[in-house]
Amino acid sequence: MDVFLQEAIEEAKKGLATGGIPIGSVLVCDGKIIGRGHNQRVQHGSVIHHAEMNCLENAGRLKASVYQRCTLYSTLSPCPMCSGAALLYKIPRIVIGENKTFQGPEEYVRSQGVKVEVLQDLACIQLMADFIAARPELWNEDIGV
Repeated sequence: MDVFLQEAIEEAKKGLATGGIPIGSVLVCDGKIIGRGHNQRVQHGSVIHHAEMNCLENAGRLKASVYQRCTLYSTLSPCPMCSGAALLYKIPRIVIGENKTFQGPEEYVRSQGVKVEVLQDLACIQLMADFIAARPELWNEDIGV
């Protein structure tokens, strides 16, 4: 398994363990994790702390030249908000654990020149499927349903 995806899965598990939604993300630059995060909408009462947004926030303020060398890993296909942040900062590559339980605007992101890879990782799929079955109301809130 990809070591960086495994780190994102560990972030997702942290979110679940603290009462949140099990989605995790890491930002990698030049082979090193420079940001990590997990969905913390519940924990922070936040409308924007999806995993990818939390990861970017935790990476801190970076120069454009840094983002342009990064890969954003996420256990789940990024939603329109998180995809937009990746596009805004010109992150050239996004690696997605799975998009079976939810699919963001991947084709649009690709059309903007971003390399999007979907791994269909079984651990990621199981983590989300179990959560959605157990907490459908919280999941629907998270995706705006």
